[in-house]
Amino acid sequence: MIERPTALVTGASKGIGAATAVAFAEAGYDVCVNYLSDEAGAADTVARCKDAGAQAFAVCANVAHRVSVADMFDACDRTLGPVSCLVNNAGIIGGSATLTEVSEEALSGAFAANVFGTVYCLQEAARRMRTDRGGAGGAIVNMSSIAAILGSPGEYVHYAASKGAVETLTIGAGKELGPLGIRVAAIRVGTTNTDLHAREGNPDRPAMVAAATPLGRIAEPSDIAEAAVWLASPKASFISGTVLTVAGGLLP
Repeated sequence: MIERPTALVTGASKGIGAATAVAFAEAGYDVCVNYLSDEAGAADTVARCKDAGAQAFAVCANVAHRVSVADMFDACDRTLGPVSCLVNNAGIIGGSATLTEVSEEALSGAFAANVFGTVYCLQEAARRMRTDRGGAGGAIVNMSSIAAILGSPGEYVHYAASKGAVETLTIGAGKELGPLGIRVAAIRVGTTNTDLHAREGNPDRPAMVAAATPLGRIAEPSDIAEAAVWLASPKASFISGTVLTVAGGLLP
């Protein structure tokens, strides 16, 4: 029996994360499905991964908490083995607000989940992957946002800033971890057909962005998922420390 590599996808109970977990299962990975509060959604993702022939299980963890992240990776070690690919997808917008009105709670929440969480997961994955300490190497894909280069004025400047930090982290981690057998890349995600903006109180935003996008639509979760699978694959073996924009041609 051929041993399957293991992918850990954070924030995989719905939307882009769920689509990414299933895409990795279809590509031959076993999958650890992380979630924070949507247990039913995570269970559905696990079922879809199993339907694709993968071993899969769900683990509840708050990526903004270092101990919770360490426990999640330990659970993955016990159940599926060390991760071959980490997808840092979990994140929040923190509500819509102008820069002058954004609250301390929204600002700290966005950076805790989007930046600190990415760092904590990177650390745990790298400890297991690094070839100088017995690991087999691996790939890490961070989810950024087109907001990082558009700035999202009047809406999500705090969120855009957090994703700019993720892109800087990707560049630095790619350089630091490359000699240890670990590739790190990011996807600069365009507005995607999920319920995220409705949950954040801005349900009309996807239609507005679609009208301004050269390809005439917003992304489907599968568009982002397939990019993540490709970046983790041997076909992208010379790609690291860089950001791939998947936004339908929408640029500054």
